[in-house]
Amino acid sequence: MSDSATPLTRPLRIVLPGGSGQVGSMLARYFHERGHQVTVLTRGPYTAPWLTVHWDGKTLGPWVETLDGADVCIHLSGRSIDCRLTRRNRRELYDSRIGPTRLLHRAFATLNSPPRLWMNASAATIYRHALDRGMDEASGEYGGGEPISRWRRAPKKWDWIVDLVKCWEAEFFAPPMPRTRRIALRTSLVFSPGVGVFAVLSRLARAGLGGTQGNGRQFVSWIHERDYARALEFLIAHEEIAGPVNLAAPEPLPNREFMRVLREAWDRPNGLPAPALLLALGMFFTRTETELVLKSRRVVPGRLLDAGFYFEFPAWPEAAADLVRQWRKNSF
Repeated sequence: MSDSATPLTRPLRIVLPGGSGQVGSMLARYFHERGHQVTVLTRGPYTAPWLTVHWDGKTLGPWVETLDGADVCIHLSGRSIDCRLTRRNRRELYDSRIGPTRLLHRAFATLNSPPRLWMNASAATIYRHALDRGMDEASGEYGGGEPISRWRRAPKKWDWIVDLVKCWEAEFFAPPMPRTRRIALRTSLVFSPGVGVFAVLSRLARAGLGGTQGNGRQFVSWIHERDYARALEFLIAHEEIAGPVNLAAPEPLPNREFMRVLREAWDRPNGLPAPALLLALGMFFTRTETELVLKSRRVVPGRLLDAGFYFEFPAWPEAAADLVRQWRKNSF
């Protein structure tokens, strides 16, 4: 089937503040290879085929000039949520998202010709722990104190993360910007071969430890890196789309099935399970939180599907097989 993303009719100037991580580097490469002028704003400029410019995410500076007359700003700043939610880390998680977003608002206000489109990172974890149905942009329910079993409500740490994302989006959408279209990218797990969460889960699977996590009923929302980049390209072209957009494949699946498929992709039929108590112990020593694994994220991309976007990898078996194939190819 042909790609349904509307082709961009001319080379664009695309600026990626905070675009030096896994997702930002993938997007920079994707758009650069298609002939667009890409600039990454980063705390530590590095050698790349595209332009890199220093910014600290806290103060205005010469980097603001890269935004003047640009077509698209894709803001991806934010400390990784893969950490313990200590008081210090909570402050850093908040400041690394709200601060740069607020700074970009100040920068846009100084420009004669601000970008026509600003896409800002957000997170699919804004929705509640969902086992019963998919959470789309129109009918999805925000998390906060929801029941996760017959006896328990969502932990306070889960609520804090939801509140963080709500504050992030509120900061992004608050000031009026009549000349700039804005999209909040409610992103699920982005899978790239050899890096990030796919690398972590694959190492577990290959070591015989990739069994069911928790009770295995919680849903996993995910998206292949190629569909993520194509979806952003689609959103750039479709000027009628604004507001929150879910970036997730249309077929989330329970953790038990998700891990089984990953093991099969690596030719590992068996994997030791990790019950919730054992998982909590392991994550305590690796300095992260069980929310990343135990919260049920049943997120679906309603707006993308309604607009006619076609996923190359809508189902996890095909996506996992492709990611493993790429990783093996790149390893030789």
